[in-house]
Amino acid sequence: MFSAFPHIASIDIGSHSAILLIAKKEDGNLRALVQKMEVCKPDEDNPEALCEVLTKFRVMAHSLGAEIKAVVMTEAMRNAKNQEKILQAVERVVWIKPRIISSEEEAELSYKAVSKIYGPDILTIDVGGRSTEFSIEKKFLSVPVGALALSEQMGAIPGPEYKKWAKDFFKTINIKAFAKKDTYFVGGTAVALGMLAKEIKHFAPEALEGQTLFVADIERVIIHLSNLSKELRNAMPGLEQGKGDMIICGLYWIRSLCEKLKIDSIKISTQGLRFGLLYD
Repeated sequence: MFSAFPHIASIDIGSHSAILLIAKKEDGNLRALVQKMEVCKPDEDNPEALCEVLTKFRVMAHSLGAEIKAVVMTEAMRNAKNQEKILQAVERVVWIKPRIISSEEEAELSYKAVSKIYGPDILTIDVGGRSTEFSIEKKFLSVPVGALALSEQMGAIPGPEYKKWAKDFFKTINIKAFAKKDTYFVGGTAVALGMLAKEIKHFAPEALEGQTLFVADIERVIIHLSNLSKELRNAMPGLEQGKGDMIICGLYWIRSLCEKLKIDSIKISTQGLRFGLLYD
């Protein structure tokens, strides 16, 4: 049967950015055709900036023959006071009703996408702007920690207070069930880490997907970025559009997770929530 839309698309609206995925289904798998990210923090009182970005995404998707199958919002909107106002504004510009998904569903969808490639016996960790999701098959955990939230609390480069904060925070959660696993990090912070560690100058999923990084690599990137000015950090590959202001906090957090999970290496995946949405 003829379809007006030979491709499919999803939009993931997070705490700091929105990401468009346009993909083609091939033998039950997804082949990404376009992935586009733009910084736009959801503002429930002033959604115009977000809607401007989403309008561009909708036009791009339709011009390339893609039907937008899912639009989701995560941590930034879970506790918003005026959710309905933003949901209605978003629906007007993308022509599909968006959903605010739970942290459990966010974790499950990220795991679904990554395990589709690497099999079920893995741990996925999605470090976002304001939350982090851990997933092993049917076991999920979400914690209210992300790169953006940490940078708002501690600044672009954390000081000694980070060590005390981390020690106190880990007393409040139990992640022993996730320890010593084959661990895949997803999300913008993980992708930026991969690009910086491997000196990849432009987002290239084929070069990033599945690459292994050691804790020593994370430490090296932290030191390098900490010695740069704000302007130079934001000019680094993968840190455009202000990501340089929060990346170091995100890397501190990833390093802390490696320590607590008792792993000396991680893998980077460019899959994640936006892919999991299209496998449903």
